Amino acid sequence: MARARLRIWGWYFFDWASQPYSTLLLTFVFAPYFAEVARGRYLAEGMDAVAAGAAAQSLWATGLGAASLVVALLAPLLGAVADAGGRRLVWIWGFSAFYILGSAGLWALAPGGDGLVWALVCFGLGFVGMEFATIFTNALLPSLGPRDRIGEISGSGFAFGYLGGVLALALMLLFLAESAQTGRTLIGLPPAFGLDPELREGTRAVGPFTALWYAVFMVPFFLWVREPSLPRSPVRFGAALGRLGSFLKSLPRRRSLAAYLASSLLYRDALNALYGFGGVYASGVLGWSIIQIGVFGVVGAVTATVASWAGGRADRRFGPKPVIAACILLLTAVCILIVGTARESLFGQPLPEGSRLPDLIFFGCGALIGGAGGALQAASRTLMACHTTPERATEAFGIYALSGKVTSFLAPFLIALATGLSGSQRAGIAPLILLFLAGLVLLVWVKPGGEQRAVT
Repeated sequence: MARARLRIWGWYFFDWASQPYSTLLLTFVFAPYFAEVARGRYLAEGMDAVAAGAAAQSLWATGLGAASLVVALLAPLLGAVADAGGRRLVWIWGFSAFYILGSAGLWALAPGGDGLVWALVCFGLGFVGMEFATIFTNALLPSLGPRDRIGEISGSGFAFGYLGGVLALALMLLFLAESAQTGRTLIGLPPAFGLDPELREGTRAVGPFTALWYAVFMVPFFLWVREPSLPRSPVRFGAALGRLGSFLKSLPRRRSLAAYLASSLLYRDALNALYGFGGVYASGVLGWSIIQIGVFGVVGAVTATVASWAGGRADRRFGPKPVIAACILLLTAVCILIVGTARESLFGQPLPEGSRLPDLIFFGCGALIGGAGGALQAASRTLMACHTTPERATEAFGIYALSGKVTSFLAPFLIALATGLSGSQRAGIAPLILLFLAGLVLLVWVKPGGEQRAVT
């Protein structure tokens, strides 16, 4: 019993170690800093402020979409290969190296914008590493406990991960990330370790900081987590492709799984876009500084911690499907509110000059995105585990990653297209509403308890 509990805690530590990539890099520190640098570059080239903000958002969307496409194309095959070979930890080691190298390389993006393409390449490398390491770690979930505890374990893992994200973000804001205006951190100090605020070295340190955080806190995972006893064989890509083919061919006969994969393909794509563009949106539309966006991130991460924990218990009592449906409805409402909120107006109604209402609304949206997003991800992981077996889990979670990534280039592309055509960052968020609603409709055909069986 003690060893099983330690194995679960080791599994939790992956969420703790990897969460800063999403919290610090994808959403609240590096993404808005990238948008700030790119916008400054475009302004220097003669664009007006609105066009520069839209161009910066489009560039970020293109890079994120390209990295997501790589994950979509390779995830199912690598999952099938890992299941055929019976080994998963070795893959986690390999993709952890991608995570560390990619995030550390983000240090190179200095003000002026000369390193924008390099930054996108490094971000993409780390993003691919984080996503693939997550696939192989999620595949261990069905073997961590009995079915009636999987939802609670998944929710607690996300809660622990978000707690790590909160702590990492707080450390960045307090001691490293500086304001572009004052050169000081949230508590009025210059960046630690003698970092130069003129060169934005405090903010740029978010990449190496994320890499170091991951390297340190993955130690408990590799010490305590052991793979389930599964048959092992040499890696044969042909055999893996055959297994993957049989899995895909079985989907028309597995109505619940097919509907769930299609549903999650849409709503998780929309959620990832919200995470990826929240900070960019706040920077471009509301004019927030990196520190303001970071505080916004803390609020979201705290609510995500609580909601993931509570969602895990709701999952155990009611099942994952009702939790997912409730979260989708809430996130749809948030998107509508974001589209209607501007610095000078609310749903077309003018606001008094200097009104802080848009800031308060967006802080509230951040709390709701964090809470609903955390619970949604935890319940989604549970429902996928209900549709597979420990022997085929990596393959199944590879398909799950595919369902989350095969159109993950679509949401950024739609945002880039809508932003470019309208010239408005607010209008660029509107396609997410349709993605959430379409995912909710497809959820109707998903069995609440899933279908745990392997297909040969």
